[in-house]
Amino acid sequence: MLKNFLTIAFRNIWRNKGFSLINILSLSIGISASLVIYLLVQHHFSFDKFHKDGDRIYRVVSKFTFSGESFYNSGVSYPMGKAVRSEFTGLSEVAAFTLWDAGVKVNVALDGGREQKFKGQKNIIFADENYFNLFQYTWLAGSPETSLNEPSQVVLTETKAKAYFPQLSYEQIIGRELIFNDTIRTTVTGIVKDITENTDFTFNTFVSTSTQEKFIVKPADLNDWDGANSSYQLLIKLAPQSTPEQIQKQLASLYVKHHKPQPAESTTVPSLLQPLDDIHFNSKYGTYFDNPLGSKSSLNGLLAVAAFLLSLACINFINLTTAKSLQRAKEIGVRKTMGGSKLQIILQFLNETFLLTLLATILSVALVPFVLKVLADFIPEGINATIIQRPEIIIFLLILSIGVSLLAGLYPAFILSRYNPVIVLKNQAVSTNGKTGTARIRKFLIVSQFVIAQVFIMATLMVSNQISYMLNKDLGFKKDAIIHFQTNFNDTVASHRSALKNKLLAIPEVAAVSLSNNPVAATGTWSSTMKYRQGKNEIETHVQLKMADTNYLKMYQLNLLTGRNVIQSDSITQFVINEAYSKSLGFKNPHEALGKVVEYDGRKVPVVGVIADFHQQSLHNAIKPLAIGSWPTNHRTFNIALNAGSDSWQSAIKKIENAFKEVYPEDEFEYSFQDETIKNYYEYERKVSRLLSWSAGLAIFISCLGLLGLVIYIINQKTKEIGIRKVIGASVQQIVMLLSADFLKLIAIAFLFAFPISWYAAHKWLENFTYRINIPVTIFILTGILAMLLALITISFHAVKAARANPIKSLRTE
Repeated sequence: MLKNFLTIAFRNIWRNKGFSLINILSLSIGISASLVIYLLVQHHFSFDKFHKDGDRIYRVVSKFTFSGESFYNSGVSYPMGKAVRSEFTGLSEVAAFTLWDAGVKVNVALDGGREQKFKGQKNIIFADENYFNLFQYTWLAGSPETSLNEPSQVVLTETKAKAYFPQLSYEQIIGRELIFNDTIRTTVTGIVKDITENTDFTFNTFVSTSTQEKFIVKPADLNDWDGANSSYQLLIKLAPQSTPEQIQKQLASLYVKHHKPQPAESTTVPSLLQPLDDIHFNSKYGTYFDNPLGSKSSLNGLLAVAAFLLSLACINFINLTTAKSLQRAKEIGVRKTMGGSKLQIILQFLNETFLLTLLATILSVALVPFVLKVLADFIPEGINATIIQRPEIIIFLLILSIGVSLLAGLYPAFILSRYNPVIVLKNQAVSTNGKTGTARIRKFLIVSQFVIAQVFIMATLMVSNQISYMLNKDLGFKKDAIIHFQTNFNDTVASHRSALKNKLLAIPEVAAVSLSNNPVAATGTWSSTMKYRQGKNEIETHVQLKMADTNYLKMYQLNLLTGRNVIQSDSITQFVINEAYSKSLGFKNPHEALGKVVEYDGRKVPVVGVIADFHQQSLHNAIKPLAIGSWPTNHRTFNIALNAGSDSWQSAIKKIENAFKEVYPEDEFEYSFQDETIKNYYEYERKVSRLLSWSAGLAIFISCLGLLGLVIYIINQKTKEIGIRKVIGASVQQIVMLLSADFLKLIAIAFLFAFPISWYAAHKWLENFTYRINIPVTIFILTGILAMLLALITISFHAVKAARANPIKSLRTE
């Protein structure tokens, strides 16, 4: 019987090549998108799932509240690790480690007294043997019990060991010397295998914690319980019978025991527990060394895209199959007359559906490279076309094929199997007047398709408008033709920066140079609490800080509303504040803030000027209170304005790099344009926009494919009617409008549903932005017109062809 099913299925597919091609093409698009999105979702949700007892591992993080606003930090205070290890109960492991700033220089001691230099080394941490108790590594040389017990010890991963000592065996590498930043001499005491599974713990060099305390950590930090530093990380593993709530209570007691509360300070306990499987997805705390985060909202959005595209393809299949049911009616009648059961007929049609889906799946595998390119913004490096050869992916494709076959084929199979053999053999099987149940369902499905397609189009236009608004909005400062770069954090020689500034000013293409702690718009911020006392009243405000020289305001064209600029000094003696801070202090007029004194870090600092508000960060965030002071010790960012009339900025940047290398020959020169930094704020939105553009295009393409199939079928059904109408005088235009009217009505109905859905979704999405566009009605109107035009183009090609055909040929059989 199976052989008979397959033979009939192949015959029907071949007999209806056009419809089969439409079904296969639309299904293949949906399946290929689903496959790639499955790979992406599987990739992200597999992070750090391989650790033993991973469900009992937590990261201790910090959440501070100032003036009703929350601030998140992935780190803790330095002494917390030792205190938790010695004072807590209910823990089986405690691992405190410190992230070392990226860009560490490593010198490898070779034979003969020679040294080989490696610049910009990353993924280095300070840790002790507790780290290797928490996470299980395979040791190639050395021992976890002794490798990080003493100062000046270091453990390397297999990859780093081969990079530093390519000619030596693992045993020979043990005892070799590594020198960090020219001053910290260490000895290799262990080598571990690289972690090959997906993980955010991508560290490759482990220096003993006692080395850090000997050479780097300041004595004051050893007992500093105030605040948190994202470099100081703390991981714990709960004992089998412990609960997070029990540990949270101990963290609260520890905080109260060691922290000295300040006046008017929030009593909120800052230490929280973050589950291991949340690290990869939580943007509030981030991962390590800027490892890319996964976004559950993005993954859910991608899953929705896959579901919609598959739904559109299944709708096409259902519509075309039920529309062509009349041509299969006699076949079904004969089968039932010959003794065929309803179940056998259902299985026959499901078999045909599965065969079509299988062919679509094979085609979808060929389309995977194209879909990977479409979704390139969301695809990590580990995902490529070759990954589909894995057994679990083949199983997923098989399950997906069966699922799609059932979803697309069950309804048409049940409809076709219900035909009465007596009626169908008398040519009374199906009414084609559009009032039958199946016809109404086809109309409903067409409306559903174009609702989805129009929602995608509206969303694409809305996101594009918001991005355009954000990139072109006046941010309150000059952003064009300005580059910035940072000097080495470990360089404490102030004369180096002065020498570099003089060299830069001597370059003809350089218009101005300003030194600061960061550019006017930056990803990170430096902030603190400040107090203002007016009589008995005290106002405490969380304020963003910028330390800059006197050229800063002029270079960025910040608008000084009243007062004057700060005077250059060796410490903070004056502040220029923004309007937002002036208003938060209760002043209606910026001039009222002049001469007032605010308290910062135990010192009283007068306000000498007020500048107009500008956007220090993305438009997601409201403008915060800001104070600008001068503190040369923190001036490690060079802001350089290029001459607008310069013929070649690349030539100017090369000269700037040469000047940089003259002062810092060992450091890498890395710069950014200020306007590019601003664009990067909205990289996620741009990715979403590109995804929506492709999704809208594919949705329209699949919908129009289905519409094309139905138009071809209906025109074939109405060939004689068209011939008669032409004979009695109907014009080509009248016939085209007759054939198009019903479809255009359905698309208009789809628009009425798509409009409120899109408006609501756009309204919710725009709530993520403090500064946003008003939702323009023209976007929805343009989408409706576009959908109508695309449908009309799809319909008209075959409608015009049918209307212009010779009526004699269509009536010859009468």
